[in-house]
Amino acid sequence: MNIQKLEQVLPAAPLKIAALKSCESMGQKVNDYIVSFRKESLNKYVDSALFASYKCENYLIEHSCPRFGSGEAKGSLGESVRGKDLFVMVDVCNYSLTYTVNGHLNHMSPDDHYQDLKRIISAANGKAHRVNVIMPFLYESRQHKRSKRESLDCAQALEELIDMGVSNIITFDAHDPRVQNAIPLKGFDNFNPPYQFIKALLKAEPDLKLDKDHLMIISPDEGAMHRAVYFSNVLGVDMGMFYKRRDYSTIVNGKNPIVAHEFLGDDVKGKTAIIVDDMIASGESMLDVARQIKDRGASRVFVCTTFGLFTEGLEKFDDYYRTGYIDRLITTNLTYLPPEIHNRPYFIEADMSKFMAIIIDSLNHDISISSVLNPTDKIHALIAKHNAERFGSVK
Repeated sequence: MNIQKLEQVLPAAPLKIAALKSCESMGQKVNDYIVSFRKESLNKYVDSALFASYKCENYLIEHSCPRFGSGEAKGSLGESVRGKDLFVMVDVCNYSLTYTVNGHLNHMSPDDHYQDLKRIISAANGKAHRVNVIMPFLYESRQHKRSKRESLDCAQALEELIDMGVSNIITFDAHDPRVQNAIPLKGFDNFNPPYQFIKALLKAEPDLKLDKDHLMIISPDEGAMHRAVYFSNVLGVDMGMFYKRRDYSTIVNGKNPIVAHEFLGDDVKGKTAIIVDDMIASGESMLDVARQIKDRGASRVFVCTTFGLFTEGLEKFDDYYRTGYIDRLITTNLTYLPPEIHNRPYFIEADMSKFMAIIIDSLNHDISISSVLNPTDKIHALIAKHNAERFGSVK
C-alpha cells in the first residue's frame, strides 16, 4: 500500500465503520489493518486539527438491530455519525445467526441481513457525510436478469440503496457486474480476488509450476469464462471450459437440471488443473467438473471460488477428496464459512481482510483505486518471486 500517496490528500471525512453482526470478525480485522496503516503514516501534518480523528485505535462504531418477540426489528447506532464517512459492512450469506419469532428459532436469511443493512442506514438519519455499503456477496446477484415474468431483485435492491442516500456500493466478484447498469451514475465497484487466490495457492503448494506444460485453467461453465480467461492470460497458460447441457423441459428447485457437462479445450493429461468460479452453492456442478477433469488424466485438481456457500454441507467434498477427484479447495473469507471446514486437509482460506482495508482507506481518501482493481502487476511480481525462489528462474 502506498502510504505516501494517501498522505498527499485529506480524507473525505472522518472514517467510521459499522460492521454488522454478520461480519463482525472481518470488520475487526479490517479495523486493525487500517489502524496499522495510519500508525505507519509519516504525515507531518498529523497534529493539525484537520487530522484530529485521523489516527484512532478503533474506527468501528457500536450499533445493533434488536428484535421484538414478533420478529420485527429496529436499527440503532451507539454514537453520532454526523459528518462521518460511514462504511457499512454486511454479509448477507451468514446463516449462522438466529432470532426467534413467537418462540420459534429462525436462521437469518439474505433478506433478513439486507433489511438490517437498511435499518442501520436509516438510523444514520442522513447525517453522515457519505454512506458506503460493503456487501461482498451482492444481495440477490443470482437474480440479475429477467426471463419472462420474473422479478429483478438485484437491480431493485441497488436502486433502493441509492434512494436511501448510499454513495458507493462495493462488492466482490459479482455474478454479473453488468447489473450496475441499474444505477449507471452512482458508485459501484466490483473487486476480484485472483491475487489472493494465487498467493494462498503458492503458499500451500510451493512446488506448483506455473507454465503451459504443467498448468491449465478450467472454466466450469460459460458464465465463468471471463475469470478463466484472465487467469490464463496473467499466468501465461492454456485454458479450457465446460458448457452445461440442461433439460429446459423441467424445473427442479427453481432451475433447469443439468444433463451433462461438455468439455472444450486441449488435453489436460498430466497437468495441474485450476477450476475458477465465483461461488460454490451445493457443489454438485463444480464436483462433476472436477471428476471429469481427473478422469481425463489431470494430475491434480485445485478449485478456486470466491464464495464457499456449501448449502448442502461438506460431505460430498470430503468424499471427492478421499477418492482423489479434488486436491485443494480455495475460498475467501468474504462470507461465513462453517467452522468445521478449517479442519479439512484440502481447504485453503484466502484472507481478504487486508485487501478490504486498503479499499476502504483508499476510498476514504478519495484517491484512485485503479491499481487495486487491476492486480496484474502484483500477480506477475508474485510469480517471478515464486519461480526465482523455487526454480531459480524469473520466467
